[in-house]
Amino acid sequence: MFDTAIAGSLPKPAWLAETEKLWPQWKAQGAELQQAKADATLLWIKVQEDAGLDVVGDGEQARQHFVHGFLERVDGIDFENKVKMGIRNNRYDAMVPQVVAPLRLKGRVHAFEAQLARAHTKKKLKFTLPGPMTIVDTVADRFYGDKVQMAMAFAELLNQEALALQADGVDIIQFDEPAFNVYMAEAADWGVKALERAAQGLTCTTAVHILLRLRHPGQRGLETDLGRRVAPVRTGVSGAGQEQHPAGEPGVFSLACAARPDEAAGRQGRDDGRDRRGQRRD
Repeated sequence: MFDTAIAGSLPKPAWLAETEKLWPQWKAQGAELQQAKADATLLWIKVQEDAGLDVVGDGEQARQHFVHGFLERVDGIDFENKVKMGIRNNRYDAMVPQVVAPLRLKGRVHAFEAQLARAHTKKKLKFTLPGPMTIVDTVADRFYGDKVQMAMAFAELLNQEALALQADGVDIIQFDEPAFNVYMAEAADWGVKALERAAQGLTCTTAVHILLRLRHPGQRGLETDLGRRVAPVRTGVSGAGQEQHPAGEPGVFSLACAARPDEAAGRQGRDDGRDRRGQRRD
């Protein structure tokens, strides 16, 4: 009755990167690393097809982190001098790059893995990108001095890559916005507008992935509160209601589950927003 797909990320094999880490280090460099990323991508496509999923993805195997994997191809960001910063409303500290100049794409970001996946599956292909609000919450601003202005700058770059991914043959483009469930007032105020800019001009199916953390105080109202505010956007809302096609027709449903750490660690193909130790990946 429903098309089935994973949320996006899948565990990286030990021969590709460190395991059980949020920002794992690669096990190879140069051409060897590129081949290892390709091998892991094709491996997970096969696993998804064998599992009978209707929609497959690259498993984010070519990215060290779902946000930083995009930022590595953006000019104006200093990765050499990372700083420690509380992210997701200080839920945890992370070493993040700094925005130090106007943001511009260096070129294509995910052409390699998107085109590789498209060439090796006849299934519908979904590709994930970080949402602009979540990116803003995962970098240190040393240039713009205004979160909204910086979010719109990132949204423009995301839009450029999203349109290129669509041209690569991607059927579904998903924006990951876990920051929406942390900063609900800001999400309604400017986060949705930035998201609309990121999805501007797309004619493929679009989706938004929001991890619901219902165990946290104050989050139980998200499904009815923020869900109503985001629903009119011409994208889908993962975990906060029914996803929609760009034209507004009913699309697919998406669930973000809260599993026990031992469950998350024991299921290879599961993606509920946690790593294999049950730690949150965002």
